[in-house]
Amino acid sequence: MHAYYLSQWVLFFFIYSFIGWVWESCYVSVRKRRWVNRGFMHGPMLPLYGSGALVVLISTIGVRENMALIFLLGMLAATVLEYFTGAAMERLFHVRYWDYSNQKLNLHGYICVSSSLCWGCFSVLLVRAVHVPIETAVLRIPLAAAEGAALVLSVAAAVDLTQSFNEAMDLKRILSQLEESREQIRKLQERLKVAAEDAKEDYLRYSGERSRKRLSRKAAYLERIDMKRQERRRQLEELYQRAEQLLKEEIPSRVGEMIGEERREELAALRQNIRREIGKMGERTDRSYLHAARHLWRNPTAVSERFRDALDELRKNMGDRNR
Repeated sequence: MHAYYLSQWVLFFFIYSFIGWVWESCYVSVRKRRWVNRGFMHGPMLPLYGSGALVVLISTIGVRENMALIFLLGMLAATVLEYFTGAAMERLFHVRYWDYSNQKLNLHGYICVSSSLCWGCFSVLLVRAVHVPIETAVLRIPLAAAEGAALVLSVAAAVDLTQSFNEAMDLKRILSQLEESREQIRKLQERLKVAAEDAKEDYLRYSGERSRKRLSRKAAYLERIDMKRQERRRQLEELYQRAEQLLKEEIPSRVGEMIGEERREELAALRQNIRREIGKMGERTDRSYLHAARHLWRNPTAVSERFRDALDELRKNMGDRNR
């Protein structure tokens, strides 16, 4: 294998990231029956494929003529990369961007035997066929031009990565807040014995169905988010009024009785928690919801063990029929 300059390695990374994006986007789009700009980033690139290609090329240096070793070394190197990348991303964002849990012989859902075998086949195809013309084309580029192109692409990718990272953090924050809100409302309802108004939610959903069909996907998504936000606000306001009623009417004002005083303090704390939860709802802006939705549209297979219910709710509001 030719000894490459750093700029040439960078170009290989972007070329294979683009090829991976084309493959993944077409594959997922066919399955979802709609166009999906696949990947963590906005631009046409999947860094996992670019990194995987480089790892395979580096790990197979010296065995380029031995197909069995290319398969084995490439499979092992790419599988290790896939495992640690998946684990690191889930640890950082609490979202699993690919999940092999339903595959046989998987390890923590990050890797599986079938995926590893595909990486092995990909390694052979890459080293023995795909890389040959790409290598020839890149080596023909003057070194100065290659360095300039590598620099421009790196800067563009860094900007894209920064924006995509912020969107991923918005998604993490939205999911966390939704999960906390759901749990807080559930606890308050249990403690104050207030039943959820499922019939009202069904009626609101039905009455707004026709008008939502005429809206754009973005507007419809924001409308559903606003309806859910208003519904939660109504629930919290009802809980607040219930706490007020209990404090004023149902608890005897006998300060000397310890039991009554404890109940009064508990309800006062509950009332304060309800107001705090209402305040938190105002922190979740439409912009944050849109960022989270864009990120999920690019990653329709993403799952989250920690925020499973919140993620399902967000996808439901997005109108994702293929979730």
